[in-house]
Amino acid sequence: QVQLVESGGGLVQPGGSLRLSCAASGSSFTIYAMGWYRQAPGKQRELVAGVQSDGSTKYADGVKGRFAMSRDGAKNTGYLQMNSLKPEDTAVYFCNAQAITDSPYPLDIWGQGTQVTVAS
Repeated sequence: QVQLVESGGGLVQPGGSLRLSCAASGSSFTIYAMGWYRQAPGKQRELVAGVQSDGSTKYADGVKGRFAMSRDGAKNTGYLQMNSLKPEDTAVYFCNAQAITDSPYPLDIWGQGTQVTVAS
């Protein structure tokens, strides 16, 4: 019914930049919340950035000033701009969205994940 497709991951050197994309597709849905998560080997999945109920965006302490979320509503696509990348940013990044459909309850949707590797 609703699917998230991610792209933009890859290998970059420290100090470089990447922009991750998360495109939503389907029919009869409205996304009302979204966020980006990441999971490194041996570590728990953590919230990187997410839109809060008041419309503000919350960023994890370790990425403040370096990462930024944005959205192209016409394309149903969200973005995570990542600048000044560090080796500790290496992880699989996932986008997540909660969507309203014709189902009784909202859907919690995850993308497939995209690998980001920061190394020289």
